[in-house]
Amino acid sequence: MGNSLHNKIYLGRRPVLDSKSLLALALTGAVAGCGLAWLLLRSFK
Repeated sequence: MGNSLHNKIYLGRRPVLDSKSLLALALTGAVAGCGLAWLLLRSFK
């Protein structure tokens, strides 16, 4: 079961789609991180 699931995920991946989603995820994470840091700094000041 685990093997077939892994194969499905591996075969379902497209390089372009994967890189785009990865980029979007990184961008979202960066924005969220900056927002969190800004809120923390504001609350401390």
